[in-house]
Amino acid sequence: MTNKKSNQINFKGMIYREVQRTNSNNRKNLHKEDQKRLKDNGYKNVGWDNVIKLYQEIKDFLDKYQLQDLTLEELFLEADHIGNKYLSHQEIQQFNQKLAKEVNEIAEEIDKQFPDTEIEIIDFSRKTKHKYTKNKNNQKLYRTIKF
Repeated sequence: MTNKKSNQINFKGMIYREVQRTNSNNRKNLHKEDQKRLKDNGYKNVGWDNVIKLYQEIKDFLDKYQLQDLTLEELFLEADHIGNKYLSHQEIQQFNQKLAKEVNEIAEEIDKQFPDTEIEIIDFSRKTKHKYTKNKNNQKLYRTIKF
C-alpha cells in the first residue's frame, strides 16, 4: 500500500483542498459582477484542472484590483519597473545618467526663473517651549526663521 501523503500533487506548495479553500476565500474578495462572470464562464472549484484555472483567474482579478487602486505616480513607477525587465543593466544605467542630467538642467533653469530670495536659518541654540516626554527622548527640536 502506498502512502497517500507522498503521492499528493502540489500546486504552489498547496495540496488540492488548500487550493480549493484559497479559491473560496479569495472569491469572497471579488466584486459581485466578477463572481458572476466566473460562474457564467463555467469556472468551478472541483477537479484539479478546474481548481487551478479558477485560482489563476481569481488571482488575475485581484491583481487588476490592485492596479486600479494605484495613483498615477505609482502606475508610472510600476510601468517603469516592468520596462526595466527588458533592458540590460548598462542600458538602465545610461538612461538614469541621461535622466539625472536632464533633471539637473531643469532644476538650474527653474532656479534662474524663480530665484529663492528668502534666507532660511535653523536656530539650534534656543530652547523650545516643548517639554520632552519619555517616548521622545531622541527627538531634536528646532525652529526655522525666514528673513
